[in-house]
Amino acid sequence: MLRKMASERKIWSVEEVNRYIHGIISDDFILSDISVQGEMSNVKYHSSGHLYFTLKDGNSCISAVMFSLDTINLDFRPTAGDKVTVQGRISVYEKAGTYQIYVKRIKAAGLGELYRKFEELRRELTEMGMFDVMYKRPIPLYVQKLGVVTAPTGAAVRDIINVAKRRNPYIEILLYPAKVQGEGAADSIIQGIRVLEEKKPDVIIIGRGGGSIEDLWAFNEEKLARAIFDCSVPLISGTGHETDITIADMVADLRAPTPSAAAELAVFDLRSFEEDTAGYAERLESLISSRILRYREGASELKARLNAFSPISRIKLREEKSKRYAESLISLMKKQLDRKQALRTLYAGKLSALSPLNTLSRGYTYTENSEMKPVKSIDDVSDGERIRVYTPDGRITADVKGREKISFG
Repeated sequence: MLRKMASERKIWSVEEVNRYIHGIISDDFILSDISVQGEMSNVKYHSSGHLYFTLKDGNSCISAVMFSLDTINLDFRPTAGDKVTVQGRISVYEKAGTYQIYVKRIKAAGLGELYRKFEELRRELTEMGMFDVMYKRPIPLYVQKLGVVTAPTGAAVRDIINVAKRRNPYIEILLYPAKVQGEGAADSIIQGIRVLEEKKPDVIIIGRGGGSIEDLWAFNEEKLARAIFDCSVPLISGTGHETDITIADMVADLRAPTPSAAAELAVFDLRSFEEDTAGYAERLESLISSRILRYREGASELKARLNAFSPISRIKLREEKSKRYAESLISLMKKQLDRKQALRTLYAGKLSALSPLNTLSRGYTYTENSEMKPVKSIDDVSDGERIRVYTPDGRITADVKGREKISFG
């Protein structure tokens, strides 16, 4: 009988269980409209306008959501650490099997306990001068050895190593795996700073990823602030996200908004420097080549001007002119000589035609009186005068014995 009853017992599905619990809670009069006071943490504003957060006190916490239709009625912007009183209903989110409070209204009830401690310590350390700029040491420009104090796993350590190696592949990274959240985290970070300090890195980075004020509280403890202040090595704090600010950020020599940004600030960008240097070298080479070419052109111009006004150049110029004049004069003289030669040949021909020798060659003679003048008439000689008669083959000397006029007409 008992076995039969056991076999007939209803087996519930997970969905049925969640729906049953949802019905019980939804029917509860107190839970349908309840006011709860606590401290906000893990505050997240969704792009849809919904507000998600955790409401907690010293011992417990409860998830909360406020939909966009209700957030538009808020008269302030809730942030992590705010002490608030929320009004709403508690129900079960069946799909996840979790219960949470669906908030309709939020009223500020003062700063949370952790924020109060944060502000008290901040004021105390400010009065002591631990945040003063005069104590901030400059971060070395060329870091060769980098110390890192953070959790050995997670996005923060990966981001720091990746960014550092990307900027300088030759950098030496000394990693101290520290506890960065929860009890003993501050002591672990302090120990990491002291261990790395002995290894004399150029700079130390401490940090972790983002989280609530509770998650980051180790970086808000006074003993860690004093350890950072006393550290002999320049220290960068890269804790949380861009909006998260801790006491460690304030006392460090330099605050970075994120762990990866801390690596950017700590490590010189060698790759970019090499690219820039190569570009500068090309530009410098181009400028030098251009300037050399310009100087060469100027030198050539000055050389040409110097040559134009130098005595040697003038002498050469005049030599060239004299040579041209001589060549021109020789040419003219040759032309004149050729012309004279042609005239001489012409005159020689005419003279030959009129020459007595030609006449003599035809059987005639030529007679000269004593005065060596041609005898053209009997009146050109006197009786007894000695004359010369030229023949083709010689000369005859004779004396005039008589003269007689004869008419040949």
